[in-house]
Order: sequence, then C-alpha cells, then structure tokens
Amino acid sequence: MTLSAHSVVTLPAKKIPQHVAIIMDGNRRWAQKRRLPPLFGHMEGVNALYRIVQEAVSLGIEVLTVWGFSTENWRRNKEEVKELLELVGNSAKKFQKPLMEQGVRMHVIGDLCAFPDHVVENLEETCLATHLHSSKGMDLVLALNYGGRDELRRAMVSLAQKVEAGEIAAEAITEEMINGELDTASWRHPDLVIRPGGEKRLSNFMLWQAAYSEIVVQEVLWPDFSAVELHLAIAEYNERERRYGA
Repeated sequence: MTLSAHSVVTLPAKKIPQHVAIIMDGNRRWAQKRRLPPLFGHMEGVNALYRIVQEAVSLGIEVLTVWGFSTENWRRNKEEVKELLELVGNSAKKFQKPLMEQGVRMHVIGDLCAFPDHVVENLEETCLATHLHSSKGMDLVLALNYGGRDELRRAMVSLAQKVEAGEIAAEAITEEMINGELDTASWRHPDLVIRPGGEKRLSNFMLWQAAYSEIVVQEVLWPDFSAVELHLAIAEYNERERRYGA
C-alpha cells in the first residue's frame, strides 16, 4: 500500500481499538539528525502528540495512553531532564483549553513525587479542568516518571501492607487484585501498543498490561508521527487474530 503524506486508511468503526498505547520514541534522534539540541525534538514531540490526540478523538478511540517520561530518563543529562520537565508542565497548561474543546479528559500515571511542584500543579490543574468540563469523551493518559517494573513494585508494596494489616491473606492474592493496584486500574488493558522509532521492545512499558496487546513497530520518529501512521498501525492491528494465548 502506497500512501502520501495526506492519505488516510478507511477503517470500519467496529475495528477501532478501544485502548491505544504509544511509546513516544525518537525525539532526540529527530533533533540529532537536524543538528539541534534535544529540546527541539521534545517540542516537536509535543506537537505530534496533540495531532494524534485530535485524530484519536475523531476515530472514536476511548483511551489513549502515551509514555512521556520513563523512570530511566533520569539518567540523561541533567539540563535535558530539567528542560523536558519544564516542557511537560508548560505543555499541560498550554493545551488545557484545546483538550477541553476536544472533550478530552487528561490523567497522569506514574510517580510524580520527584517532579518539581509547579510542574505537578500544572498537570493537576489540567486534569481537574478537563474532568470538570467533560463527563464523556476520550481519556488521555500521560505516563510520567513511569516504568512497568516500578509500577509492579509499588503494587506489591501496597498488597504486602494489606497482608501485614490482616486485610487479605497472601495466598488469596489474585491477578485481579494485582491489576487493581496498578496505575491503570481504571482502564482496560491496551488493545494496541504502537512504538515509533524502530526499536522492537517494550523497554519497561506496561509490562503487565501489554501481555496480550498487539504491538506495532514503525520506523518513523515520533515528531514525524502523523494520522497516516496511526491509521496504518490500526490497519495492521485489524489484520491480526487475537487469541489471548488460546
């Protein structure tokens, strides 16, 4: 199939995955190719995210989860991390009104304890504003300071505390209980995980939730990701038979 930059793939409504998760990879490589500082790649990545939010809303996707900052990203250059966190906070404020106009409710998962207070305040303000404005519409879930292993660790700590308090017996712990302790307990597991940037791994993203997700890897770097790539990923998803291990 040959597509131009403005092409779309016609998709029957019944074939649209309810929950799409995206590993937004390639911002730094995009900047490096242009001999620009990493911040420019991250800024273009934010613009790409808003484009995809708009397209996801138009397609009727119910939940869009995007990975914006991992628990491993702290290992990067301190100045880049600082700039990235400022961009996260400023973007939350900048896109508050456009998200409300789209009827999108924003959520944040991950451990924000290490984030600067003003960044957390901007995130919380946008989450609250979008929730008050819309009782229906797409859920946009930002995974920030998020890692699958850390999420599972926090879930295990919570369950261990309940066992210690006598609320549950250790041998009575079920998969449903574990699922209920995860950051994503409010949503169904992703039907489709998309990874731009060409890397063929989950890289510690949604290790529990993606057990039976369909994974589509694309070569395009995230800042160049468009509606075309989203449609192509969904088209590939439609071609697969989900057997859930059966």
